[in-house]
Amino acid sequence: MYEEFYGFKEKPFQIVPNPDYLYKSPKHQNALTYLEYGLSENVGFILLTGEIGSGKTTLIQYILNNMGDDSEVAVIFNTFVSPNQLLLMILSEFEFPSQKFDKAAALEQLNDFLIEKYAEKKKVLLIIDEAQNLSFEALEEVRMLSNLHTGDQALIQIMLVGQPELIEKLQNPKLLQFTQRIAVNFHLEELDRDETAEYIKYRVEKAGGHNGIFTPEAVEMIYGLSGGIPRSINLLCQAALVYGFADEIETVDKNIIGQISEDKIGIGLGTNLQPKKESNASDSTANLPKKVFKRLRNLETEVQDIRSQLVNRVKELEEKGEGTKKELADRLNQLLEDERSRNAKLLRKYTRLKMRYDVLRRIRKGLEEELDRSLECNNSKAQSSDS
Repeated sequence: MYEEFYGFKEKPFQIVPNPDYLYKSPKHQNALTYLEYGLSENVGFILLTGEIGSGKTTLIQYILNNMGDDSEVAVIFNTFVSPNQLLLMILSEFEFPSQKFDKAAALEQLNDFLIEKYAEKKKVLLIIDEAQNLSFEALEEVRMLSNLHTGDQALIQIMLVGQPELIEKLQNPKLLQFTQRIAVNFHLEELDRDETAEYIKYRVEKAGGHNGIFTPEAVEMIYGLSGGIPRSINLLCQAALVYGFADEIETVDKNIIGQISEDKIGIGLGTNLQPKKESNASDSTANLPKKVFKRLRNLETEVQDIRSQLVNRVKELEEKGEGTKKELADRLNQLLEDERSRNAKLLRKYTRLKMRYDVLRRIRKGLEEELDRSLECNNSKAQSSDS
């Protein structure tokens, strides 16, 4: 429709996840690093969370497209299921023929399959998308699957992908054993203003268009309406291009975006039309040490105290007719952003240290095993010489 008018070879803002259009913002690149580390090191559970439309599924598809022939992958999308139904779906994804359900037989069948793939030196990966919908019983069934191993080698690796509600569910005491097995945990945050501008530019150029179709003012409005959520950005941009094509306007400006916002056409029910919600770094703290977790909680408390003080100050100034509420609100937002930025840096630092610790622990274990073998060899030689 509008592709020829704007010089596109294809539509740049499709809603369907397309790994070819993955914009590797610093946040998405960081997520890829964590996920690829978890997969390459065959660690325990891998957890990826993010708001609706933040790009989780696109990230997963990108990873799957780059996996070699030495991997067997099953992806589950329908998660409003019972534990037994989930097990049947997993078998189906691994291309087992459907049959009358027998749990013991199903688990034995899956275990035999995993051992076979292990013998073929193939990795087996289970990805469960929309995992926040799984019941406690289904999550426990998933945990039990992680018990399938040979020696110290896990036969199946499991990745859970879901919305922030998944973190809240996993913090339930019923799932303590589950959370203890999560080795990699990453929360994908929304794009900021600059990243939103780069995201739009990247998609436009990827589709063969020229940079400048969207004015800076239009991009600013898109960021405000979308909250930095990629799917919402796509909906707004696609609607803007349709509006521009209909009116034969070659450059999308703030007037077009304003019209879309007013009409609420093509935006989608999920678009954030309220002020941008700040991300909460504490959402990703399920596995932090108590001292670090306490520090983050204290910071959040301090922020709330500051906020209360500012709100009281706003009321005082409004009564006296001094200053503006907007200036004080901006100060509040800046304080909140600064504090949460520090929280996020602390979380990233802890995660990097934990990764290094895991690597050093494996190296130490290898050296100890090598030393034991050396001592055993020397003892054998000494006994031989004595005899």
